[in-house]
Amino acid sequence: MNLLISQAISDRASDIHIEPGEKQLTVRYRIDGVLHEMQRADRAIQDGVISRLKIMASVDIAERRKPQDGRLSVHHDGRQIDLRLATLPTVWGEKIVMRILDSSAQSLTMSDLRFSIRNEQRFRGAITRPHGMVLVTGPTGSGKSTTLYTALNTVANPRINVITVEDPVEYRMAGINQVQVNVRAGMTFQAALRSILRSDPDVVLVGEIRDQETATISIEAALTGHLVLSTLHTNDAPSALTRLVEIGCEPFLVGTALSAVVAQRLARRLCVKCREAYTETTEVLGSVKFPHNPLDPPVLYRAVGCSDCSGTGYRGRVALHEVMEVTEALEGLVVGHATGTELRQAALEDGMVPLRDDGFNKVLEGVTTIEEVLRVSI
Repeated sequence: MNLLISQAISDRASDIHIEPGEKQLTVRYRIDGVLHEMQRADRAIQDGVISRLKIMASVDIAERRKPQDGRLSVHHDGRQIDLRLATLPTVWGEKIVMRILDSSAQSLTMSDLRFSIRNEQRFRGAITRPHGMVLVTGPTGSGKSTTLYTALNTVANPRINVITVEDPVEYRMAGINQVQVNVRAGMTFQAALRSILRSDPDVVLVGEIRDQETATISIEAALTGHLVLSTLHTNDAPSALTRLVEIGCEPFLVGTALSAVVAQRLARRLCVKCREAYTETTEVLGSVKFPHNPLDPPVLYRAVGCSDCSGTGYRGRVALHEVMEVTEALEGLVVGHATGTELRQAALEDGMVPLRDDGFNKVLEGVTTIEEVLRVSI
């Protein structure tokens, strides 16, 4: 197990999947957002491997019928790496997924997020306001926590009180009060938020908005002089407005409280040592609506593969963003119960750059490929 974990950290994996089957135990690593099968082992060692991991993560090894969550730390190359463990009972035994939480995310700066100039101005403007709500949306594993922690790093200083409530606390940061949700002890998001607002905070980070009560308390906090940062699961930025209304929040409160919404996806970054320049045909560019001049096609880059990137052609990931400022026009549409399509149209008219267009700009910069942008965005 120690070898598996250290190998995953060396390979820059974000998750380790240990999956029991009828005859074999399969180990897969998620590297740069894509799963790779690393090895298969005989089913005979399955129980030993799972028990060992459960002991390391301090979870009940006798409980095999319901999912459990735990946390463990390992030392690798002189630094401590935290791992978040989740068990899931399947027909062939317990599947275990470990998320590798590398503390390097704490030291990221805004320039590391690779926002476009316009998007960075909008995002900075929203997080440097004394009050209001900023949401980061996207599927699981799209870098939402990293973006929020970077925002916290930007605004936190000794003159303000920053409190977070998370499930679980992914990255530990100095100078910030971090609260861990514990449902068994009655410490839910709602209970924690109520207590936090009595603790004189300036900035509140809510790990995730999942229900009406958490959403309502967060919105009220944003309206009473606090800066609230949180995440939400939606497909694009304008959908966050309709999602909050669907959860049960009052539309006029949603429009007033929200300052900005960032939708985010992660695309694989081209390996700079082996990427290859080429000129794509105008037919292909036209079919994917890539912005170009047919008389002067742009020079793009494609993945090749070398020893440095393990033959994949990609090394690391880059975020694609869609930053929507909540303007008076959008506020009026939310109050009028407008559809998601109408909200998106209004946001585009206000200057929002769609996810795919932001991705195509990064393709032109030679950071990623058209295939990657098409894979992660609509």
